[in-house]
Amino acid sequence: MPASPTFGIAFGGGGARGLAHIHVIEALDELGIRPVAISGSSIGAIMGAGMASGMTGKDMHDYTRSVLSRRVEVATRMWRARPGTFAEALQGGLRVTQFNVERILKAFLPEAIPESFAELKIPLKVTATDYYGHRLKVISDGELHSALAASAAIPAVFRPVMRDGRLLIDGGIYNPVPFDLIEKDADIIIAVDVVGAPTEAERKHPTSVDLMFGATQLMMQSITAHKLKQCRPDILVRPAVSKYRVLDFMKIDALMSETVAIKDELKREIELVMEARAGAMVKGRRGKG
Repeated sequence: MPASPTFGIAFGGGGARGLAHIHVIEALDELGIRPVAISGSSIGAIMGAGMASGMTGKDMHDYTRSVLSRRVEVATRMWRARPGTFAEALQGGLRVTQFNVERILKAFLPEAIPESFAELKIPLKVTATDYYGHRLKVISDGELHSALAASAAIPAVFRPVMRDGRLLIDGGIYNPVPFDLIEKDADIIIAVDVVGAPTEAERKHPTSVDLMFGATQLMMQSITAHKLKQCRPDILVRPAVSKYRVLDFMKIDALMSETVAIKDELKREIELVMEARAGAMVKGRRGKG
């Protein structure tokens, strides 16, 4: 049992609720912890890519605020993400309600995130769902941006992504918090669940869209609960994000303010795990003596 254990972290999916992942990255930075393995689903894959590329939590916090806290900046970037030609807009059929997630990510991702997995500084595993293959797709090499787009392709909001001849959609559908993908890659595994759950406080009469996204939350919760019965990460944290919807990115200031407590919670959890490991080491040495 090493004196300085290695850490792996799994960032869960949850749309705008995943902005809380930034607090987790900041907490790890403040503790001087650099993971040796990262996995992510949907927004968690994007946050994981930022961390794996070498961005600090502060870098990600500053960049995200600089974009999402200004409506003009968001509108400008969304304009850049529009189809380049009418033919492109009609590619695959007219889908009025579905955005091209690859173009949107290209307009919004920071330049620090490279084009390929090979350029990352920390190994990253990204989840997607193979729609016709009826299975989880784990991507860890090749072109990075299309993998992130596939992982974040929320049905009915974003178009599916074609990669390696497969039609891919949101990775959170099969694996909302992919801690199991890295359980053998590090000594201590941290999982961050930002799925949340429908709440009565915000909307007592949900719209059809609210019901669709809420039902997805319940499905993802069920999948995670089943996984936790089979194996558990060393640390599982759940920021208080339930009141926010999947597309509430423009509420970044309120969301970040209301979830900042997760930093201290994670630090306490890490301290407890480290103390337990230290106690096990001492007990092991005495046993040998």
